[in-house]
Amino acid sequence: MLSFDPEKIALPAGHYINGQHQAGEGNALQVNRPSDGLPAGQLYEADAQKVDEAVNIADRSVRESGWASCPPRQRGAVLRRWADLIASDTQLAQLESLGSTRPISDVVNHEIPFTAEAIRFYAECADKYSGDVLPTRDASLGMLVPEPYGVIGAITPWNFPLSMASWKCGPALAAGNAVVLKPSELTPFSTVRMAELAVQAGLPAGVLNIVQGGGAVTGSALVAHPLVRKVSFTGSTATGARIMSDAAFNGMKPVTLELGGKSPQLVFDDAGDIDEVAGRILRGFTANGGQACVAGTRLIVQRGIADALLGKLIELCQCFRPGVTWDENSRYAPMIDARQAAKVASVVSSARQQGAEVLVGGERFADTGEGYFWQPTLLSVISNDNPAVQEEIFGPVLTVQIFDDEAEGLALASHPTYGLCAGVHTKNIDRALRAMRGIAAGTVWINRYGRSGDFIIPTGGFHGSGIGKDLGRQAFEACQRYKSVLIDF
Repeated sequence: MLSFDPEKIALPAGHYINGQHQAGEGNALQVNRPSDGLPAGQLYEADAQKVDEAVNIADRSVRESGWASCPPRQRGAVLRRWADLIASDTQLAQLESLGSTRPISDVVNHEIPFTAEAIRFYAECADKYSGDVLPTRDASLGMLVPEPYGVIGAITPWNFPLSMASWKCGPALAAGNAVVLKPSELTPFSTVRMAELAVQAGLPAGVLNIVQGGGAVTGSALVAHPLVRKVSFTGSTATGARIMSDAAFNGMKPVTLELGGKSPQLVFDDAGDIDEVAGRILRGFTANGGQACVAGTRLIVQRGIADALLGKLIELCQCFRPGVTWDENSRYAPMIDARQAAKVASVVSSARQQGAEVLVGGERFADTGEGYFWQPTLLSVISNDNPAVQEEIFGPVLTVQIFDDEAEGLALASHPTYGLCAGVHTKNIDRALRAMRGIAAGTVWINRYGRSGDFIIPTGGFHGSGIGKDLGRQAFEACQRYKSVLIDF
């Protein structure tokens, strides 16, 4: 029985610094439940002084505890124990489901295992990837020696709180760093429990600290702190640009930025079984209520199969039903809050005013009280300048454009701002590889849409979709700086 009563869940209070909860003081922020709009709890925003405390404790702890200098295999053992605790902790799933957009069945069956496995992957990286011996003259020895940065500042979004935290903390801790993490102020609770479990697993207190608050105050203080030597952020392109600027003005620290997307799903008339393709397209733009940077929200379909594919998609879209996230029978995610629901409504309205036709959906579900559930929506558009095509909506809205030949399809798949992901659906391998080469995106999925459990495959975008990579060996290596050494015999 996965269903639970949200009123009976004890929420962890405030910040988690040096292995202790701190209730906090100062500016109070109310946290609401997306499923019904009711208050879930309250947190106090960490100001610059509180962030300074957390960062200084992290800097001292990572040095004095020996976390940075211990044998890498020991760090891996702690992370593996942490992953086991995450996988078995029932409180963690309930906290995630209550305060976020993630239905409890999805959290238990997907989010928790995914989060634990990401930590396990980086536990194995700890002693698998190192420096290099470089070719030099006979009487010398050249080496490239990796070192941890020290303190890494991490900022995670509200759409996948747990798994995004694992993406940031896993590689950083495995490489010997400390982490000060700021979760979204909209979904603050589950990450605190995750940090508690890390200490239970043997991570030295203070090596992982959680500070709560908004981006303007807490996030800015974290990015600007002189002891934060690297910043990793997942979120909007606009916020990523501000973080990049702040990092440049406060010590020239490196940044990893996974940012927004407006990803195409390019479907050729030889894509195969219509039902199978429609299912892929549907999951690509409705998963988590469309609230994913990788969401495939632009359908570009060849004319020969357009009617059949759209007919099936319309049928599937009409099958969704809203339900609170703490009910095990719920499968469809709400919008995170009223502001996000209003944004979706605004873009859909603007799109219609500029000629888009609503094929299905186009409004909030009725009779959901104060919950923010938006109907899966298909918008047929003609102009590439339509706001629904250009803007990242972050909701279950799919634009539809029809093309005749390959060149036209590839032209429509390009985007002036974003280059995060793309899906290509065709049984012709030559066409698939041409499309892969022709689309500017950091990830291209062929005859699928969405990530797998293969953590070795990195993710990250081109252009306005980001800098650097999460996941893969690349994320681990990005949490180290490399020192060149040359020794004369």
